[in-house]
Parts: sequence; structure tokens; C-alpha cells
Amino acid sequence: MTAKILAALPLVEQMKKDLKSRCETLKSRGTTPSMCVVLVGDNPASLSYIRNKKKICEEVGAQFSLLQLPSNILERDFLDKIERLNHDTKVHGIIIQLPVSEHLKKLNLSNLVMPTKDIDGFHGVNTQQIYTGSTDLKLMIPCTPKGIIYLLKFYGVEIAGKHAVVIGRSLIVGKPLSMLMSNLNATVTLAHSQTQNLEEITKTADILISAIGKVHFIQKKHLNPAKKTIVIDVGMNTSNGKLTGDAAPDLIQVAGGITPVPGGVGPMTVVSLIENLITATENQIKGS
Repeated sequence: MTAKILAALPLVEQMKKDLKSRCETLKSRGTTPSMCVVLVGDNPASLSYIRNKKKICEEVGAQFSLLQLPSNILERDFLDKIERLNHDTKVHGIIIQLPVSEHLKKLNLSNLVMPTKDIDGFHGVNTQQIYTGSTDLKLMIPCTPKGIIYLLKFYGVEIAGKHAVVIGRSLIVGKPLSMLMSNLNATVTLAHSQTQNLEEITKTADILISAIGKVHFIQKKHLNPAKKTIVIDVGMNTSNGKLTGDAAPDLIQVAGGITPVPGGVGPMTVVSLIENLITATENQIKGS
């Protein structure tokens, strides 16, 4: 028996309808949700990600703008641009598109955007909510972890009491996701590049999330077929010019369910970002 394909499309369409409705309500009250993406330089991969954000943003009726800055922009000018956006009442959500130029990497980028406009969910004030035990997905929390939880719930995957193995400990995916899963009463193992006996650990997983960024790193040998493990593939790798995940294609023979790449976690991340934008706009109206 082959694994169930946990495609994002049905859920994304459902969420877009809800977000469009919320956006229309905001517009009827005189506010159009507006997102600004700040891009330093012209990284082709970044431009591709930005196009996806713009597309869904406009599909739900929100406004999108791109502030493209030269790669050699002075640090003080960069900080000034972000500060102006923070205080622009017509902008409800701000994203600093990564990567930025080398000379800006020493800045505390996560905390430059004010928490109420931080639709990426990276600000310390926003991530703290996960670390203090919240399970509220309507908060400004990182979009990939949020999207993964939505997808698991949509497909009826039980989280409470299950063993979730998260591979990768980034601040964008691995760490916040492991905390969210723990808040939802999973028993979580956070593995990474230095983990020993990884196969022994992954074979005990009910849910395996790979965010390691290595082409076909997760092989059949990592799973126990009897567990019918749910595999969430966060990998966005390029192999022979094609987008491919961390999970090898033959995992479909031993997993219980698996997210496709493309068409799985990626679209969930973008739609969760737009949800953060709509929520941020609603919150700012309430607070004004």
C-alpha cells in the first residue's frame, strides 16, 4: 500500500476563501490589508518567492508592494527604511526577505519589524508566545510551522501523545515547530546534523518532519513501515533544475502519508503568511 499524498491545494483553497471574506469585511470598514516586502539586491530565488506571496496576497484582495533596495545600501539607510514602514499606518505587514547583503547580516533582523507588523512571526515578542505554551494558530507565529500544523489537522493526523521527530533546528522552522508540537502534547525529539544514530530515532517516529535541506536525505531505511509514519517534507532543494524535497521518492512505499514537493509545505507557508497579514490588520484596527 502506498502512502497518502498530503497535498496542500484543498486546504489552501479553503483558507483563501476564508481570508478573502475577512479581507472584504476589513475593506467594508475602510481598510485594505497591505503588505510590504523589503528586498535587498535582486536574488533570483528571492524574487520567485516574492511572486508567490504577491499572487496569493492579491487573490484574497489585499495589497502588495515591493521595496527593492540596492545591495550596497548603507546600514543606517536600511534601518531608516524599515523604521518608516513601521510607522506607516497604511502598511499592516512587513517582511524582510532573506538573504540580505553580507554587511547587514550582523543586524538583529528578526526584531527590526515591530511585533504587530511582523507577519513572518520572527520577532522575539511573537516567538515567546510559543515558548510559553500557546497553541493559538491565530497568533503571529512563524508561517512554516503554522502551515504544517494546519495541514496535519486538515488530514486528521493525531498529534497529542504521538512521537514527532523534527530534523533541523533553525529559528524559522525546527525550533518553533518542535515547541508548537510539544504544546499540542506530542512527545518531540529535535534532531540535527550532529545527531548520532539518527535512523534509530526516526524509526520510532509517528510524525517525521525533515527541514534539513538535503536532496533525498530521508531514505526508506529511516522509517519503520509498521509505524505508517507521516512524513512532512520541508526541503526546498534544486536537483537537475527541479524542485525536490528531503524525502526520497521511494518513501511512498513505506510511509503512512507524505507531503509532496512542490505542492505541500511551500503553499501552506505562503497562505499562513497571508493569514498573518489579515490577522495583523484586524489587530491594528482594534488597537487604533
